[in-house]
Amino acid sequence: MPNNNQAMEDFLASVERRAYRMAYIATGSREEALDIVQDTMFRLVRSYSHKPEEKWKPLFYRILQNRIRDWYRRRAVRNRWHAWLPSRRNSDNEEYVDPISQVEDKDARAPDAQVHMGDGMKALDTALGSLPMRQQQAFLLRGWEGLSVRETAAAMKCSEGTVKAHYSRAVHSLRSLLEDYRP
Repeated sequence: MPNNNQAMEDFLASVERRAYRMAYIATGSREEALDIVQDTMFRLVRSYSHKPEEKWKPLFYRILQNRIRDWYRRRAVRNRWHAWLPSRRNSDNEEYVDPISQVEDKDARAPDAQVHMGDGMKALDTALGSLPMRQQQAFLLRGWEGLSVRETAAAMKCSEGTVKAHYSRAVHSLRSLLEDYRP
């Protein structure tokens, strides 16, 4: 039987790719998704590694969903402040352009990466990204991660009935959005 440290490493290795995918779909940013997943892993190890292994999966996804919600809140606050800030001008009274915003995004959605990604996957990404956050969470936790309704409710901090409603709405929306990609 592996020791607890090895068991935790194995568990984290088993969930990291799907967790990244969930965070990426939620944020649309490779860097933000990586930060969220890394923080989730640190928090799980720091606070819950002493718990029984069967509790790690729902705890991990609860932490992940909390981190994604925190990201949405921070973004909303940032957007509110940016709307109120006056535009900056340089010494020639020209509109200031932030050089960081001008840097090319080397994201996974670059043209060469899109060539390898099928149209169906792109459509699924777009459709998942268009879902309201709670529907997206319910679908990804239930459909992709295979969590039970009870585990999903624990991860999302809501009732089982709420999970069922969000999941059902997500499935109906995805069916409608992806109708052209049905076999």
